Amino acid sequence: MRLRRLAALSLTVLFLWPLDGFGQTEGPTLVTIATSLGDIEISVDTVRAPNTAANFLRYVTGRHYDGGEFFRSVTLDNQPNDEVKIEVIQARVNPERIEDRFEAIPLERTDATGIYHVNGAISMETGAPDSATSSFFICIGNQPSLDFGGARNPDGQGFAAFGLVITGQDVVRLIQQQTANGQQLKPPMQIDSVTVTSQE
Repeated sequence: MRLRRLAALSLTVLFLWPLDGFGQTEGPTLVTIATSLGDIEISVDTVRAPNTAANFLRYVTGRHYDGGEFFRSVTLDNQPNDEVKIEVIQARVNPERIEDRFEAIPLERTDATGIYHVNGAISMETGAPDSATSSFFICIGNQPSLDFGGARNPDGQGFAAFGLVITGQDVVRLIQQQTANGQQLKPPMQIDSVTVTSQE
């Protein structure tokens, strides 16, 4: 019994205070994003993208996304200045927790992880390599321009995909279709909660 308690404690520490800032489990972790339009279930790949997955999970276990919001909807019609167009929705933490962000993480490039920006991929938003913190986005349709070597950003470094929508991609599309001013959803779609539902 004592060994079981120690094992459970070790797993908790792994997610909340990963070794050297990160952690890894033996298989995917399922996470549910609850919104008023429905739930989105994500399989987080802790094996192929251990750093990015652990970063996302520490925000989840810290409840940073509860009360957060999907605030950005990128469609083919609202990118007039972009030659390379994408389709995603983007989320951020609860505005009251914005100052509680953890340090930025190194970029896990798609050519190293093998996790690409296909339909339903979840990925960390970043303005430059090694600058991702808490904001994430979900792809609608395949978005290869967001992979390493893709043309969306001039540096070609791409973004760090770390999981995939298992159920609820219809909810993702519904969020994308909400009223927006340019790319800003008006009002933002509130995230009721983001929780770990199982660990394989």
